Amino acid sequence: MALEEARKYLEDKGYGDRIQVFDTSSATVELAALAVGTEPEKIAKSLTFKVDEQPVMIVCAGDTKINNTKYKAFFHKKAKMLTREEVNELIGHDVGGVCPFGIHDGVDVYLDTSLKRFGKIYPACGSANSAVELTPDELEALSGCREWIDVCKLPGE
Repeated sequence: MALEEARKYLEDKGYGDRIQVFDTSSATVELAALAVGTEPEKIAKSLTFKVDEQPVMIVCAGDTKINNTKYKAFFHKKAKMLTREEVNELIGHDVGGVCPFGIHDGVDVYLDTSLKRFGKIYPACGSANSAVELTPDELEALSGCREWIDVCKLPGE
């Protein structure tokens, strides 16, 4: 169902032809990179948190991790990830297919600046075997994001 919601959302915006559905799992960054045929860092992973009982999604590069100091400085709260059950209930997609397309109302979406390093990135499309090819600017336009933020750390930082 979530794949269909995301597909409809992207088709309505004119990006339906960019959706890829795979015969294999793309539920992790590594599996998604193999399925797409790209480097893991170009997979746009969606991390979900709760800030003051509000669901928040941060879409970031596949090779990054949340920097707790930066996160707390921006959100003024300690990072608290949603549980698997909360992800489905509050976001509308299951873990492995979380993306900012076709999600429930009331989810604040942020894009991490780590994505700006690439010309093409590949977020999931609502299922654990899908992706969509976008530029960072297209992701910004399609995601309904509040803003670009810097809350992740790159490898080696």
